Amino acid sequence: MNLDPTFLNNLSLVLSAFGGAFILALWVSLVIWVYRDIRNRSRDQLIQILATLLVALLNIPGALVYLVLRPPYTLEDEYQRTLEEEALLATIEDQLLCPGCERRVKDKWMLCPNCQTKLKKNCHECNALMELPWNICPYCGTPELGMRKESVSMDDVLRNLKPEEEPLSENSDNELDE
Repeated sequence: MNLDPTFLNNLSLVLSAFGGAFILALWVSLVIWVYRDIRNRSRDQLIQILATLLVALLNIPGALVYLVLRPPYTLEDEYQRTLEEEALLATIEDQLLCPGCERRVKDKWMLCPNCQTKLKKNCHECNALMELPWNICPYCGTPELGMRKESVSMDDVLRNLKPEEEPLSENSDNELDE
């Protein structure tokens, strides 16, 4: 089996063409990958251009330098982290504070145990806890004592009053004096 020098020459040309095509494809894919990756990690246009040029000019060593210098988190990771922080802050801010001493109080407390500030009031009908500014109970619909009922006329109010002892008339005053 004798190897022909032209066959070996053609084989080496084909292998070097495939090797060159592979290196070219690797180089183009690295440039595209770096461009996409830096766009997910930074909004700064200059940084995006510089990172892409670094890999375009230096190929694999440029990609290694990029991997060392790139931002550690993607923009999506940072967004998710800020959402988590905002959610934690919202839960902290949602906790009720006493208006008198600004210590944390529980939702069902009527008085602050620290400064005895009145936090809630009881409904006189169903005894449910109500916020202080509420004028009607949201649980049973009873208006607060002393509040005017909207759809009630003056005649209805006078009919519902309990009759008290009648005041003494003028004649009864004269009888007492004598």
